[in-house]
Amino acid sequence: MKFLSMYKTPERETPPTQQEMERMGKMMEEWFKSGKLLAAEGCMPTRVGARVRQTKGQYAVTDGPFAEAKEVVGGLAILQAPSREAAIEYVKEFMKVAGDGECELRQLYEMPDNPPNK
Repeated sequence: MKFLSMYKTPERETPPTQQEMERMGKMMEEWFKSGKLLAAEGCMPTRVGARVRQTKGQYAVTDGPFAEAKEVVGGLAILQAPSREAAIEYVKEFMKVAGDGECELRQLYEMPDNPPNK
């Protein structure tokens, strides 16, 4: 089963410290090798982002920063786990390294290995 984990935290304008990068890097390397982690990325501050909304075919673009947001997505990961419960444990382990915040965990749709013949 694949899961998307979105780490939400108060906006941060500074990059992680060298020590934070080393701790996270070590964990990510171990998780990639074990197959628990399929992909991971950190997000830049919202001041360099944009929000795009579509309503009845019309688009509205709002440039960052997003002052109304108490927490923003600070990063994301695609996890491979045998169950939802295992994915929750992975997220708890991640948050011990990442620190305070919230992770939203969502199971991803997966295509069957052998789609039916047409």
